[in-house]
Amino acid sequence: MSDVNTPTYTKKDFESDQSVRWCPGCGDYGILAQTQKTMPTFGRKKEDFVFVSGIGCSSRFPYYMNAYGFHTIHGRAPAVASGVKIANPDLSVWVVTGDGDGLSIGGNHFMHALRRNMDLNILLFNNRIYGLTKGQYSPTSEVGKVTKATPYGSLDIPLNPPSLALGAQATFVARTIDRWQAHLSQMLERSYHHDGGSLIEIYQNCNIFNDNAFEEYTSADKFDNVIEVKHGEPMVFSKGTKGIKLDGFKATVVDMEKHSLDDLLVHDETNLDLAHIIANWTSHPVLPEPIGVIYSVDKPTYNSEMVSQVDSAIKAKGPGKVQDLLNAGDIWTVK
Repeated sequence: MSDVNTPTYTKKDFESDQSVRWCPGCGDYGILAQTQKTMPTFGRKKEDFVFVSGIGCSSRFPYYMNAYGFHTIHGRAPAVASGVKIANPDLSVWVVTGDGDGLSIGGNHFMHALRRNMDLNILLFNNRIYGLTKGQYSPTSEVGKVTKATPYGSLDIPLNPPSLALGAQATFVARTIDRWQAHLSQMLERSYHHDGGSLIEIYQNCNIFNDNAFEEYTSADKFDNVIEVKHGEPMVFSKGTKGIKLDGFKATVVDMEKHSLDDLLVHDETNLDLAHIIANWTSHPVLPEPIGVIYSVDKPTYNSEMVSQVDSAIKAKGPGKVQDLLNAGDIWTVK
């Protein structure tokens, strides 16, 4: 944990000595740079941070962070990260994964890490494609996606990561975009300060196999297509010319020349029902894409509850010994 002797860091202090190897123009560069820039603001020693990844382009991340890290196996990063957090609850543990690694073979670990409210910060790089294995469709690819694996178009309905996380009872769900650098930094900060399982879905461009997948959210007309949801604020977008009104459970876009702020939906990031509604605006033909903190509540964490449980057991029964455990229960002697 931080103390009075914590050194003052800069971005350079979090840059490792490894050559960064992603395709030129990859969105991962921007995410890495902003993470290295934001970490020094937390006032923690580098030794307090651990980055754990699975398999994929994004999973090279631990090599490039001058902190502790694990490059683990496909889809299992949340499991390894959970072990790290339980073994040393004082560490700030970050999971770096992709839409393929985290939501296909790793979907089970992803879901249960959030369900348990393990105090992990999960960064899900979503480029809607398998990049490392050269362009197959992924769990978040849109219906009809033509790839080497789906030459006639994908038939699969894509997963919605925020909806999946909310269904798994996650306590912090947010979304940002690789090119929205200031916003990305804000989401990293919010995730860091949240005590519990955090998911940040990051829209990340793969300029080789799925270029411009998110161009409508990064191009000149992005403000017409994206809404930044902020707790306690009415939902306006398109530079204040449009707003969102809730008619029952149905959201509609309204012209602000004909409506006032009092008519609009006000974001409440503690409202789970509202979070489900907002998460399902993704890829809606009319509604803007929501970014920002969709949901955030405080609940007991698995790691803190486990420490309390172990402390209670030691207090009641005294410290245990491995040999006593091995000799407990049904045993017999072979002569």
